[in-house]
Amino acid sequence: MRMSSSPDSLRGRLLVALIAIALLTPGASAWQQQITASKSPAALSGEEREAADRVRAGTIRETTSALASDEMQGRGTAQPGGDKAAAYLADRFAKLKLKPLGDGGTYLQSVKFKVTQSLPETSLKIGEQTLKLGPDFAVSPPYSGDKSVKGFMVYVGHGLRDDFKGVDLKNRIAVLIGGPPKNADEAAWEKAESERLIITYLFRAGIAGLIITNARSKLSYEKLAGYLTRRRVALAEDFYAFETRPPIVYVSDQSAEVVFSGSGTTYAQAKQKADRAEPASNSLKGTAAITVRLKKENGIGANVIGVLEGSDPSLKEQSVVYSAHYDAFGMEADGRIYHGAADNALGVAEMIAIAEAYSGLRAPPRRSIIFLAFTGEEYGLLGAEYWVRHPTWKIERVAANLNFDGIGTEVYGPVKRIVGFGIEHSDLGAVLESVVTATGKSIAPDPMPDEKAFYRSDHYAFVKKGVPALMLLGAPEGDTAAFVARAKKWLETDYHQPTDEVRSEWNWDGPATLAVVGLVVGMRVANSDAMPGWLRTSPFNQSRGTNKPPPKIQ
Repeated sequence: MRMSSSPDSLRGRLLVALIAIALLTPGASAWQQQITASKSPAALSGEEREAADRVRAGTIRETTSALASDEMQGRGTAQPGGDKAAAYLADRFAKLKLKPLGDGGTYLQSVKFKVTQSLPETSLKIGEQTLKLGPDFAVSPPYSGDKSVKGFMVYVGHGLRDDFKGVDLKNRIAVLIGGPPKNADEAAWEKAESERLIITYLFRAGIAGLIITNARSKLSYEKLAGYLTRRRVALAEDFYAFETRPPIVYVSDQSAEVVFSGSGTTYAQAKQKADRAEPASNSLKGTAAITVRLKKENGIGANVIGVLEGSDPSLKEQSVVYSAHYDAFGMEADGRIYHGAADNALGVAEMIAIAEAYSGLRAPPRRSIIFLAFTGEEYGLLGAEYWVRHPTWKIERVAANLNFDGIGTEVYGPVKRIVGFGIEHSDLGAVLESVVTATGKSIAPDPMPDEKAFYRSDHYAFVKKGVPALMLLGAPEGDTAAFVARAKKWLETDYHQPTDEVRSEWNWDGPATLAVVGLVVGMRVANSDAMPGWLRTSPFNQSRGTNKPPPKIQ
């Protein structure tokens, strides 16, 4: 699952993982009544049962273990480990006799990237005290390129209107407390993009640089710095440098106290006043020097794409696309490997198990079936965005996208509940409901709609192009409290960390169940007379291939 581009909103990606809280509670029935009645049969057909019987938990276990092994070096985008993973998946596709759908008759679609990372020479100096990159401060992207700036510090509190009264910001280093005051309406603050607007104002006022404390972030400073000090990857065709933008650094609470030293007040005292919305004092009586030095590289990664040709002469030019991202955060210079087992070697393995089931059928479905393993998801759906812009299959002929991505909740035990993110937007909701019913499971609604999980994985690139899509997630039966505790612990210790590894206690029947549901949904879409359509109530109701901007996330 990709991390958000904004440090403060990164918490949304984390909270998605707490899906267990709502998955194991009643309340789906009222939602289900709003779904258009499915025209698909409730029971599985003989062909569907045959296909479902071919889904092997062993394939999921073996594939997940291979992708999450040390040998794959964390499958980093535009890193050797990512190349190894792409070659491994291409080989799997070939053994399943899928036809290549990449560049030049291969399974690989080359994607060019720009890669940047803060060098150790990057520094923050407060007066005569030099702070350390990582433990004390971190540089926030988008990077402004190599820069060296120095100026007197000006404290602007939370950036409220009264905090700027009579303040000369020109060529100063502004010090901003992150987030809203303590008792402010946080939802309204975020919806108004208040911090972005405040930063924009500061830039226009001519500041030389910006220091932001981590006061109201839902992430600890340690985790925030962990993200900000990693490699940053962007599509080469989208890359642009903010050479004129002042540098921004985030600081720990301990470093913030250094910033306030000698000002007559401590950072803790200043924060208390700011939380009461009292105007900032503005005087810090000290200087700051920010030096940003970046390592800049060109990189190449690959999407891995194979297709099972459909059997209907008139429909085989249309397709159902299964997708999962195979990238994780790769390997650091110090040898740490981000194994990415649950996120998302497991999702790729579920897709491979589905491909294996399709390849064993006596006859393929009427429409073609595409299997697409994306690179660069963790940096902003980059591989998916690249494919929909440069598709190797006409977007207008993609019937639906079924995406597998998550934190591995399906390995906690036998899966009994299914969430289909996006189920309320298209005819795919009715298809999923019919399959879940036929397999003896139950539908759970999006448990945290405010967290906007629908917008945060590869399927959303298809949605923006007018292609109906679902992201599937499973949750186990059993004790709710134990499940929630396990998910919370995983979030704290393993999410986007080297410890996201395959565990001996994983139950592989759960992922197999989720794969069966995804398999049968895809079969029903592939064999139906018409492609799925958007519901009239959906804000995404537009034709396939449309370049109209998507509705703003509310």
